[in-house]
Amino acid sequence: MEGCLIKCSHGGSALLKTLKPLHPKTHIRFSSTPIRSGEALRSPRRAYDALLLDAGGTLLQLANPVEEVYASIGTQYGVTATPAEIKQGFRRAFSAPWPQKLRYQGDGRPFWKLVVSEATGCSDLDYFEHVYQYYARGDSWRLPDGAYETMVLLKDAGVKLAVVSNFDSRLRKLLEELSVLHLFDAVIISSEVGSEKPDANIFKAALDQTHADAGKAVHVGDDEKADKIGANAVGIDCWLWGKEVKTFSDIRNRILISES
Repeated sequence: MEGCLIKCSHGGSALLKTLKPLHPKTHIRFSSTPIRSGEALRSPRRAYDALLLDAGGTLLQLANPVEEVYASIGTQYGVTATPAEIKQGFRRAFSAPWPQKLRYQGDGRPFWKLVVSEATGCSDLDYFEHVYQYYARGDSWRLPDGAYETMVLLKDAGVKLAVVSNFDSRLRKLLEELSVLHLFDAVIISSEVGSEKPDANIFKAALDQTHADAGKAVHVGDDEKADKIGANAVGIDCWLWGKEVKTFSDIRNRILISES
């Protein structure tokens, strides 16, 4: 999630439209290549039995840069910091050590109050609550292109799907509003399980709930330490979002291998 809120703040100010998912019953074919007469239909081979997905910065992308949202809402509460200043303050708040074991406990309000205050110089509780509730709405986020279709296809192919995220209690509602919650066999949230990536326990919880072996699971996330080092430490392969895989089509093609 940290990677999302920092890196996604580099984008433009244009509102990015939330990807409208296909109806859950929509049939999606793996290949549009016609089958020749007498040729048997072959299902693609699975390279992995389970796909674990980070939420913020991977499955969930921000609709608008953080600094612009903070500044826009802040005009109602006397915030005078510029988007550039808010961006710098936001980075400082995230790099500062957090004295407690978990950043995100329950609804995550204590941590986010600190972040908003440090980023903007405004400690008005009404302002904080406005910002907090903004990010509790599904339309403040979007899915990457092809994410829904890829997850439906993988699920139809027998691949278990799980979210593994350092997040607070808003995440399930966000997934539901983005029409993807029903696709997941497990949703592992740090504030619920009491451990945050890169801790091994959060990845082990995902393996337990998907009934997958570590060697047959792959995790996709955007943070080198939290995602890649954390997953690899328990024997799970990891592809860094934006570097090793850049689209959900890349993920699909590395999990489902066509048999020629």
